[in-house]
Amino acid sequence: MQESIPRITGTLRAHTIEMPEVIREASGIIVLGRKIRSLIFSTDIAIIRNCDADAVLAVYPFTPQQVISEAIINASSIPVFVGVGGGTTKGLRSVYMAQDAEAQGAFGVVVNNPMSNSNIHFIKRVIDIPVVSTVVDSTGIQERLDAGVTILNVAAGKNTADVVREIRKDFPKVPIIASGGKTDESIRRTIEAGANAIVYTPISSSAIFSSMMDEYRTEKNRNPELTFKTLDSKKDELVDLIGLLHQQTDLDLNLNTEPTVKNPEEEKK
Repeated sequence: MQESIPRITGTLRAHTIEMPEVIREASGIIVLGRKIRSLIFSTDIAIIRNCDADAVLAVYPFTPQQVISEAIINASSIPVFVGVGGGTTKGLRSVYMAQDAEAQGAFGVVVNNPMSNSNIHFIKRVIDIPVVSTVVDSTGIQERLDAGVTILNVAAGKNTADVVREIRKDFPKVPIIASGGKTDESIRRTIEAGANAIVYTPISSSAIFSSMMDEYRTEKNRNPELTFKTLDSKKDELVDLIGLLHQQTDLDLNLNTEPTVKNPEEEKK
């Protein structure tokens, strides 16, 4: 019998991005005491603050910058894995970036597929948090692990599940996170292939906002007098607020207009 889990939400958080339920079938990876099954692939702070993912994979197509990683880590309420290079950014710069990311509070650093094993080795020597290596196929895995990689991040597009399965045959215990695609079927296939955690790419903020605006326009056309009413409430919350403010104002006036007692001598004068 499947356990029923109570769900509690609120009006203001109705648009929270929820990870697909199927990701809960993954075993998860315990990183620094935190169990992680889902990672949201985003650097959008608004998305990161309004999702139910277990962690953030903050990798972006520009050279890594401390100010970006610091902003994401400070704004996030969940663990963050920060990209520190591998393509155009490498060498000592990546080492320094990794060191700074650990100091900022990152749970791990992510290196891209082109990064050399010697570079990974230097990074691992100066930090005590996990090194996550993005891989696109099943070759050279042992060399990566020997260099100091802790977790593999499989990003092989439509072949991700197959690559995960190939790696899992030779490395049954290595922690693997992998992109699962957009559908429950592809995510489940990736988990069954051996992925411990799934990287999920969310809908963009602009797409969410576009959907909300369509809803507002529809409601406005249906009710031309709609002004400040919320779409999910029958009450005009603005009117309620004004009423409360009037009550508070009346109370303040009563408190400030207490009757004064006049001196009898002054009255005689």
